[in-house]
Amino acid sequence: MRSSIWRRCAAPALCAMVGACGGGGGGGGGDGWVAGVFPPSSRFAAQCQNPRTGYDPVTGALYPDVQGSTLDENGWLRSWTHELYLWYREVPDLDPGKYATAAAYFPLLKTSAVTSTGRPKDRFHFTYPTAQWEQMSQAGVDVGYGLTWDVAVSSPPRQVYAAFVWSGGAAAAASVVRGSQILDIDGVDMINATDSASLATLNRGLSPMAAGETHTFTLQDPGASAPRTVTLQAEAVTEVPVPIVATLATATGTVGYVLFNDHIATAEQELIDAITQLRSANVTDLVLDIRYNGGGYLDIASELAYMIAGPGPTANQPFDQQTFNDQYPTTNPITGQPLTPTPFHATSLGFSSTTPAGTSLPYLGLPRVFVLTGSGTCSASESIINGLNGVNVQVIQIGSTTCGKPYGFYPQDNCGTTYFSIEFQSNNARGFGDYSDGFSPQNAATPTNAVLPGCSVADDLGAALGDPAEGRLAAALGYRAGSICPTPPTGMAPPADASVHREFWRENRIRRR
Repeated sequence: MRSSIWRRCAAPALCAMVGACGGGGGGGGGDGWVAGVFPPSSRFAAQCQNPRTGYDPVTGALYPDVQGSTLDENGWLRSWTHELYLWYREVPDLDPGKYATAAAYFPLLKTSAVTSTGRPKDRFHFTYPTAQWEQMSQAGVDVGYGLTWDVAVSSPPRQVYAAFVWSGGAAAAASVVRGSQILDIDGVDMINATDSASLATLNRGLSPMAAGETHTFTLQDPGASAPRTVTLQAEAVTEVPVPIVATLATATGTVGYVLFNDHIATAEQELIDAITQLRSANVTDLVLDIRYNGGGYLDIASELAYMIAGPGPTANQPFDQQTFNDQYPTTNPITGQPLTPTPFHATSLGFSSTTPAGTSLPYLGLPRVFVLTGSGTCSASESIINGLNGVNVQVIQIGSTTCGKPYGFYPQDNCGTTYFSIEFQSNNARGFGDYSDGFSPQNAATPTNAVLPGCSVADDLGAALGDPAEGRLAAALGYRAGSICPTPPTGMAPPADASVHREFWRENRIRRR
């Protein structure tokens, strides 16, 4: 993805794009390693070079760690990958004793195959410190300025903009607005810098590692005659995953608009509130804006799909059918249960403490939905599109081709690191899941094999999200009224489309155990 050179090195596999990650190559002779022989991963689990002690502050559970070694951690990774990785037969069997850290070993434990378009088949192999992962995925808490960056052009001459600014954050306090362009960070030229030291500075500014960090940005605000300089201090930010819910009056009925940015746990209650509000307003159509939504919990995607479609088309239908590697044709290897599809959830799963599990979900009962998409629309967000298509709810796509990730995993902690390794592929009720190059609108300049009705439309950074005049929303309202699509964009210069700068964990299809 074009934004990946800007990502924080949460995943060792990504670090090579901005500089060395360290580790690799050292270590010893393998201590009994035999190629092609894989002891059970349980033999090595929680045997750690630096074991944790005490209780997990998020889950309250006692850490299982015992004293071990890096070789034990690497041995666990090797066996765990062989057991659960979707393409385990394509993973090179490398001596775990030859790698000095698990961080050096894990990036190598994946397929090197490519898709028909030449993209790596596995672009989604990464890690997070477990404490950070739990904080972000459960509470939506992250370190940042309260905004989402939009990397329109990632190589010189670069173009990076503010895409969405959350209220109450450091960026909002500094009057950063959607469409503000970064000219430099901490004195380093954003547009033309090429050396590794400069790239490191830009990375630190875009993705601060700790609350309290300050970075100075020179910005060109939309419509301003001259640039200005602001200093932003990073803070622990609690994201609102559904920040905009609105109703739009039209000549043919009331249209609902929902901006949905993250499939995190707190989204459950916010989505319930949004659908309840729109149901009370008697909306006749829905525009679901997921252009910046990289995914997250699959079950939340299922809940939302049900709330859009209602019980009619979804009754007794699978939302998502998982296929694991060929060692598990009938059993889910993570849960040990028979392999059954994920249904359209008609009741809440209890992600939110304010809505107990089993609470009936509100629904709109719509035969179609307009989705606003971008290249950052990924994984669980794509599953909403695919799942609704599978039960004949028409999905009309306005925007650009999605990221293409019909795969998912169950996050797995070992020794304080949570590993994300592709474990299953997903299909809808019709058995379709072949969209590894993304969904594209029917008039896209380069359509994929997963084409939807709709219009290829640029991301309009000159208008606020939810504004009926904003390019993609305007095109959706126009399509609904019978207007033809605007001329599709032909290049990547803004505002044609952009690659949203997001943490890698936010671009996934994640299952709970």
